[in-house]
Amino acid sequence: MDYQTLTSELSDGVATITLRRPDVMNSLNTQMRAELTHAVQEAGRAARVIVLTGEGRAFSAGQDLGDTGNLNDLNLERVLRDEYAPVLRAIAEAPVPVIAAVNGIAAGAGANIALSCDIVIAAESAAFMQAFAKIGLIPDAGGTYILPRKVGLAKAMGLAMFAEKITAREADEMGLIWEAVDDASFEAHWKARAKHLAEGPTLAFQRIKQAMRESLGNDLEAQLALEAKLQGQAGKTRDFKEGVLAFLDKRPASFEGR
Repeated sequence: MDYQTLTSELSDGVATITLRRPDVMNSLNTQMRAELTHAVQEAGRAARVIVLTGEGRAFSAGQDLGDTGNLNDLNLERVLRDEYAPVLRAIAEAPVPVIAAVNGIAAGAGANIALSCDIVIAAESAAFMQAFAKIGLIPDAGGTYILPRKVGLAKAMGLAMFAEKITAREADEMGLIWEAVDDASFEAHWKARAKHLAEGPTLAFQRIKQAMRESLGNDLEAQLALEAKLQGQAGKTRDFKEGVLAFLDKRPASFEGR
């Protein structure tokens, strides 16, 4: 597919998807949402890791308000159902780890797309903002699902209602993201993280994603049953046998993702 709003590049098992509307801080319009869904789905078939990042000074400023048209005719329910939900499903259902490399401001739906990824690594100068209340809306693009599960109800309420910008360090400290990294080493760091996962046990990562995400809706018995089922599957992979042999031989494992 010839993308107009982003690029997708595959190298050494890592698919890097870069949002490329820097003149509008990578804000999300209809075309970008469709292309992002497609790019994530395609990358999931070809790569062992997917990285989402942005060009310029923003990861994404969220919804492109210039793309809304006549406010009286705007159907936000349809936009969320038909355009945003597919992006979030593609990330959740990708059979490989998805990293958000947050290079700058991530606001509104842009923040929640980043936070929906499996791992979020942010530059120290980046920031996150649930900007919705400033224009009379609620957090969307999965925000009301993601936030209380990541930081608890009290913090989620404050983030949503005050709509204040928080730094990457603050996001790290409250458990909203995996880590904040010094700007000078940010790109090299996320690339090293992506390489590490691309060389890892891909099928185990796929099952980790499934187990962790389903745990949010399971009781203990259901989760124990799911763990047993997925672990049984993982125990039949080549990577499990290689991991055990490497441990016994006191050498690094050479995982093939099989």
